[in-house]
Amino acid sequence: MMMLRLACAWASVAAFLLFGDTVLGQLGAPLPSLLVFLWLIGVIIWSAFGVVHEAEDIAHRLGEPYGTLILTLSIVIIEVALVGAVMLGAKGAPTLGRDTMFAVLMIVLNGVVGIGLLIGGLRHFQQRYNLKGASSYLAVIIPLTVIPLFLPNFTTSTPDGTLTPFQAVAFSIFTVLLYGAFLILQTGRHRAFFHEPEPEDGKPALAASEEGQTASPSSMREVLPHVALLLANILPIVILSKGLAAVLDFGIAKLGAPAALGGILIAMVVFTPECIAALRAITSNQLQRAVNLCLGAAASTLGMTVPAVLLIGVFTGQPVVLGLSATNMVIAAMTLLLSTLTFTGTRTTMLEGAVHLAVFFVFIVLVFSP
Repeated sequence: MMMLRLACAWASVAAFLLFGDTVLGQLGAPLPSLLVFLWLIGVIIWSAFGVVHEAEDIAHRLGEPYGTLILTLSIVIIEVALVGAVMLGAKGAPTLGRDTMFAVLMIVLNGVVGIGLLIGGLRHFQQRYNLKGASSYLAVIIPLTVIPLFLPNFTTSTPDGTLTPFQAVAFSIFTVLLYGAFLILQTGRHRAFFHEPEPEDGKPALAASEEGQTASPSSMREVLPHVALLLANILPIVILSKGLAAVLDFGIAKLGAPAALGGILIAMVVFTPECIAALRAITSNQLQRAVNLCLGAAASTLGMTVPAVLLIGVFTGQPVVLGLSATNMVIAAMTLLLSTLTFTGTRTTMLEGAVHLAVFFVFIVLVFSP
């Protein structure tokens, strides 16, 4: 299956590099446009599942939090590639970065968390996780959300939720430094915050010295082939992202669909495999791994997409609108508040899942009826 996936992905890359201009020239006709869209999105999603598979193999060998960190960073690299491809397209997309980041927050923090806590509650009644790890994620997610997505609406240097070049560079540096500091702490002295909590009988699930130890040279030799396969699955997605961006841009304009739909589709395409991995972890009563995946996806999306989008705008001269609408600011603020309440205890129940899922449905309704 793995070799078949890679063969299909790289064959698609070769076909697109050779005949991409001709294929994209057929976008005016409905049937060819649909076939091109299904081809590209199918290859990208299948390759994304390959990324998840290889990242999970690496996670098994390196342990937490390295496994979920590698997975979330790999997925966000794909997201940044897709967003950048659309922004660098002929028509540009000043709100795409904002719409994609907001969609990721809603899908992950409300949709996946809501469904996951409902499934976990039905299957396991209550589930435990490491409170310090969740609190650390939220401490980073809140400023990384409020500063780029709320603050531009209240600055007076520029109108319409945009930033000046100085503000864009300053915010990019701040975002990179904050997220970088979090990664250093997550993989360094505070990595125990992101491990499974100890059982209630007081017996440690795994000694800290064992769980946090550095991989041996022999284990590193075992990891390297999986790293190569991880890159081999990521690269076709990055290369094909330009074609998918053109198809999405054409399809949304042709159908007269809401502009935010492009960001939602990118978020769904990129994060579907990771969301499935999080739900599988919850079903297996590994809530901490699901917390690492969901909150880590939100943090890494903001930490990497914000500077990428802003710097593309600065170097190309394109306007980049980051400020959310008033309605979406309310939903985002409610999501951050609910997430803080959900992850302030050491257990979760179905009630929190139902509340998050209700907010997610409100978000979907407002996309099509703002």
